[in-house]
Amino acid sequence: MGDSILVVNAGSSSIKFKLYRIDNADLAPLLSGGMSGIGSSPVFTVEDGTGAVAVTRRFEAADVPDASAAQHHLADWFTNHRPGEPIVAVGHRVVHGGPDFSEPVLVDDAVLRTLESFIPLAPLHQLGNLDPIRVLRQRRPDLPQVACFDTAFHRGHPELSDRFALPRFLHDEGLRRYGFHGLSYEYVAGRLRELSPETAEGRVVVAHLGSGASLCALKAGRSEETTMSFTALDGVPMGTRCGALDPGAVLHLIEHKGMTPSEVGHMLYHESGLLGLSGLSNDVRTLLASERPEAAMAVAFFCRRVAQAAAALAVTLGGLDAFVFTAGIGEHAPEIRRRIVADLGWAGLILSNDANRSGIARLDEAGSRAQIWTIPTDEERMIARHTLRLLGRTAAGATS
Repeated sequence: MGDSILVVNAGSSSIKFKLYRIDNADLAPLLSGGMSGIGSSPVFTVEDGTGAVAVTRRFEAADVPDASAAQHHLADWFTNHRPGEPIVAVGHRVVHGGPDFSEPVLVDDAVLRTLESFIPLAPLHQLGNLDPIRVLRQRRPDLPQVACFDTAFHRGHPELSDRFALPRFLHDEGLRRYGFHGLSYEYVAGRLRELSPETAEGRVVVAHLGSGASLCALKAGRSEETTMSFTALDGVPMGTRCGALDPGAVLHLIEHKGMTPSEVGHMLYHESGLLGLSGLSNDVRTLLASERPEAAMAVAFFCRRVAQAAAALAVTLGGLDAFVFTAGIGEHAPEIRRRIVADLGWAGLILSNDANRSGIARLDEAGSRAQIWTIPTDEERMIARHTLRLLGRTAAGATS
């Protein structure tokens, strides 16, 4: 039985894991699964390496009230069902690394305290990210744990891309554009380099479109600018998050509508975006199937804002050689891809309808002024690669 790496991706309402066997410097997926519906309708599932469901177990909400409890259940399952599993390290997705961390890091007491100080910067994610780390440090203090940051990929931005037009001392105190989804962009950049090395050296905009959504400008595989900024609330509209918003609107809600900052925060994070626009759902599949005009408007709004963001990032890059879709919507919603590319038609992008429907990697039609791709992301594999690197090993394909 070879050594293995456990990857944990935890949030406020779910925790996902993936177990990789280290096999001749490669990473072979063994198991995946997690706990969804934390605090409401918890369901624990495990799939084997082929994707076949091996375990499904439901819990009462009181039994799994938070991510810490979910991690305890996960650890118990490994203890009871895979005793002696030679897990040599655990890699964690941590959304915010702040100004301190520009690359993955082994977690110790000092690192954990610093990461806890960033909870106000990512209240929807950071606390849930850190809970499993604490649990495993209690249960397996000898087990190396690696924090891999969604912000790290963007830390090399030029100053022009990182600043707000605010007094300079605030930037020095950490009020700056950090950017997120970095693990996804890092993986996609590496995968594009494998698929088309010449393209990867050019000017590429990647659209990570899921329940959380952002875009990133890549030049020679490096992040130059991205749409999310100080928090994961900025940029394009998302499932329940508003995206870019006039700060004056926030002041109005507090000063004239009598809302507290906490109430405004809840609305912007949980009641806005596609859900707020449509009044129906945060799921584009539901919206596309609906005949309600509000649903159609929400989809049109989303596609227009994504196209506008892509155009702005092309300015940063000085042109556009390729546009890449990734993540849940980007990979699986051909109608959304079609509409976004249509909004970019003025820039000479031409989508092949047949390729778009088939879901193959290369989607542009002959004569398109920029290539169009769909590349599935794999943040868990990226985390596993970083974890191996910090252990002094190298996984095959870890070129990004």
